[in-house]
This record gives sequence, C-alpha cells and structure tokens, in this order.
Amino acid sequence: MDTLQNKASALRWLWLTLVVLVADWVTKYLADTRLDYADPVPILPVFDLTLLYNRGAAFSFLAGGDGWQRWFFILVAVAVSLLLLVWMKRSPLKPWWLGCGLALLLGGALGNLYDRIIHGHVVDFISLHYSGWYFPAFNLADTAITLGAGLLIIDMLIGDKQSSQR
Repeated sequence: MDTLQNKASALRWLWLTLVVLVADWVTKYLADTRLDYADPVPILPVFDLTLLYNRGAAFSFLAGGDGWQRWFFILVAVAVSLLLLVWMKRSPLKPWWLGCGLALLLGGALGNLYDRIIHGHVVDFISLHYSGWYFPAFNLADTAITLGAGLLIIDMLIGDKQSSQR
C-alpha cells in the first residue's frame, strides 16, 4: 500500500483544477451578463462587483498594446500550463500543499487563457477598495493563482525541512 502511495503523483489534484475552472467560468459568465460595464455594485463598504475587461496581464500590464499582447499572453499561458502539468506528473502526491498549489495555478491559468482565446480579454469583476484606494479588479482565476503561488512558497519554505527529517 505504501509503495502505491509513493508512486501516486500530484496529478490526482486535477479535480481541483476542474473546480476552479467551472467556478471561474460560471462567475465570469454571471458578471458579464448581469453587470453593466464599469458600473460598481456595492456589496460591502470595501467590496464592489465591477465588470471590467483586462486586455493585459496582471494589473493591466501591456493592456495598451495594439493586440499583439493577446497572442503573447496566450502563448505564455499555454507554456505555463504545460509546465504545470509536467510538474504535477513528476511531483509526489504528498505533501498535499504542493499538488494543491499546482492545481490552483493550473486552474487559474486555464481560466484566464479561455477568456483570452474566446473574448480577447480577461473578465474581471471583484473590486476591493478602502478610503479612495482601489486594488486592481480581479476574478476567481486570479484568486486561485494567488493562493496556488502562496502554497508553492509554503512548499519552498517547509517542504525541504520535512523531506530532510524523514
């Protein structure tokens, strides 16, 4: 039994990638069909739903390009997604945070990749703000990417310590 678990890869976390993708597609669809563009809908004093389209990368990086950036970001997302799949295949099932982090990153990358291919932009709708300061709008795919990156940082910080203790 222990040998079987040792051979299991982090690909078993692909179910989480699928959950992220479905949740991302559903929420973006709802935002795109039920919100008016750039018209904030207050939810909490620090949180609005605001439909925005991002033609660039994080924080609208390169959004002002004349269209080439769409194809550049599509190529980057495809390459990163393939890299993440290989990494998941080569990683053990345990520790859980590594597979979970990779699956979250993959789900977020694929969610935003879908938007770029189908719409030519990424649909953002979560707006956080405080006292006149606004964080750039984002979506569930971006949230999954951030959480996944955080789990990979945890793996870098404590993963080596755990494997050397065995």
